Amino acid sequence: MMRLAPVSLLLLALASGCSPSSQNLDQTGQSPDLPGQADSLIPAIAIAPPAAWGGELPTVPAGFRVVPIAKGLKIPRQMLVLPNGDVLVAEGSGGKAPKVRPKDIIAGLLKARGKSPVKGGDRVTLLRDTNGDGQTDLQTTFISGLDAPYGLAFVNGEIFVANQGDLMRFAYTDGATKITAPGQKVTALPAVINHHWTKSLTASPDGTKLYVGIGSNSNVAERGMDAEENRAVIWEIDRESGSSRIFASGIRNPTALAIDPWTNRLWSVVNERDELGPELVPDYLTSVRQGAFYGWPYSYYGQNVDPRVHPQKPDMVRKAIKPDYALGSHVAALGLTFVSGQGMGGKFREGAFVGEHGSWNRNDRSGYKVVFVPFSGGRPSGKPIDFLTGFLADGEARGRPVGVLFDAPRNRLLVADDVSNTVWSITPLSAQTAPQVQSR
Repeated sequence: MMRLAPVSLLLLALASGCSPSSQNLDQTGQSPDLPGQADSLIPAIAIAPPAAWGGELPTVPAGFRVVPIAKGLKIPRQMLVLPNGDVLVAEGSGGKAPKVRPKDIIAGLLKARGKSPVKGGDRVTLLRDTNGDGQTDLQTTFISGLDAPYGLAFVNGEIFVANQGDLMRFAYTDGATKITAPGQKVTALPAVINHHWTKSLTASPDGTKLYVGIGSNSNVAERGMDAEENRAVIWEIDRESGSSRIFASGIRNPTALAIDPWTNRLWSVVNERDELGPELVPDYLTSVRQGAFYGWPYSYYGQNVDPRVHPQKPDMVRKAIKPDYALGSHVAALGLTFVSGQGMGGKFREGAFVGEHGSWNRNDRSGYKVVFVPFSGGRPSGKPIDFLTGFLADGEARGRPVGVLFDAPRNRLLVADDVSNTVWSITPLSAQTAPQVQSR
């Protein structure tokens, strides 16, 4: 059989972007359409290269306003609001897993076309609004010398940072604008290979436990299951001792974690596997049950078997739990936050915001926006609603959403954008105290 050089494969991959992938399926909600599998030598690939905003703004629903509150960041990821209202932003980029297949080389080259050229900051930046006008008056490095920080949490006067290889704690003094004292390692985190390097983080309601999302080391175990030890899991870590256990498993890449305000359950958005076709597999939002197995790598969306995995494990497939809510195939959900109180009013009163970074494994691009998932009685109820859009224009990406954060005291949603290296703030117009200009 003739073997194609990486350059030839790259040309084929680029050519594959010409054919449509949409089958007009409904792939959001509690019961998504799941078409037949379509594994192929060259998967469908389309990347939106970065472009400048050129003075324009993202699009918000009628009755809302969007403004940038931080610019010039270095790959902003997840965010945290401190008790005094300061906002922390983790900035970094990790990984560097070796490529094991020609597909990996091709995908890596093409994915790089959709990223900011800025190098990750390996830091946490502080944003402070000193006069309450919604604008940042102080933007400064808060913690430096980190290693691809991603998840952030605040418990009992301490700030926790999930680097790509360890969980750190830092003593915090209210109002501090910089932490110079070295942090204390709570525990090491799995970091061998680190195909999915991001380590998401949240704290239990009582603050005694920390939950860390740890992604798989491959798409579908092509590196072998030995490389997947303590991967595709959520760890529960004792905050004081640092001891850990697997809370849930088979959850391919849990990129953001949050506790809902109605039932105090742990939830995650999860990036599912690629290369089964442009309409498989839907990324999802799910509550995370203790001891549950979510299928990876043996099955997807419950008990749909993935034939690429060897050896097959029917006993594990039988254990697989179906997620709560589909977000659509390849949207690359990276952000999750719940509203509380009255939320942002109207149809955004009860539910979750999800930041969708955007697809690569399909020709008609999906994601590249922030959506709102309505809830009722502590459960998803209804179709997702577009909330922050306009990132795509003429096939280019002016931004890509990552972390999202509902800042309840200020009734605003914050969105980290790692292409324009901006933090956006969205507020209801009714909450403004002075005349405002709404974005288009």
